[in-house]
Amino acid sequence: MLLATYTLWLRDIVRFLRQRSRVIGALGSPVIFWLLLGSGLNHSFNGDATRPPVGGYLQYFYPGTLALIVLFTAIFSTISVIEDRQEGFMQGVLVAPVPRSAIVMGKVLGGTTLALIQAAAFLLLAPFAGLPVTLAALPLLLGVIVALGFATTGLGLLIAWWLDSMQGFHAIMNVALIPMWILSGAVFPASGASGWIRAIMQVNPMTYGVTALRLAIFPTVPVAGEPGLAGSLAVVLIFGFAILAADTWLVRRR
Repeated sequence: MLLATYTLWLRDIVRFLRQRSRVIGALGSPVIFWLLLGSGLNHSFNGDATRPPVGGYLQYFYPGTLALIVLFTAIFSTISVIEDRQEGFMQGVLVAPVPRSAIVMGKVLGGTTLALIQAAAFLLLAPFAGLPVTLAALPLLLGVIVALGFATTGLGLLIAWWLDSMQGFHAIMNVALIPMWILSGAVFPASGASGWIRAIMQVNPMTYGVTALRLAIFPTVPVAGEPGLAGSLAVVLIFGFAILAADTWLVRRR
């Protein structure tokens, strides 16, 4: 199982590095969103007393952009499941004498690794936004990124395994995954949203991932009305392992 998991993990890494368009798409699009949207709303954004003392919308939007990079990486890494099925590679893996759980672990670990690499590259822009990302806080921040990448990649695999067309996956991405990110506190705080929007944000697991990222960057400033770092991280991990169990059950089906 370990050899099969490692092989599938390495294959995803190598494929990603060889496809420069995926590297540009998964990292470039969130960076453009951050620069354009953050710069456009920077002077009109009014933070309240429950938020970290950010200097503007560029700083507020930074954790949300990190979450978007992780989500995009999960989407691009799990959509390859549909490509592998159409090309016949997945059929060869399914008939190989290896546990089906190795397929799940290989894909999930591959997507998590890619999410960590791209998010770490985006962290290099933190000083330009005036964010207090110190070396002491970096391990915790990377740990939160790993947990969020683990959960979102598992969710992407769960969706991709059910589908047999790239168009269907993109449709699910537009109507489910992107709204899931928007309603996570990445773009606007829950405190100023309507009641039904706040209710959706409270049950959205990605909300706790964005909250954990924000609290890892601003560790000394509590966020009123939101769970702490430990609680948010626990929700993300519970959701991730629940999705992993669902992935394993789905892949093991005939």
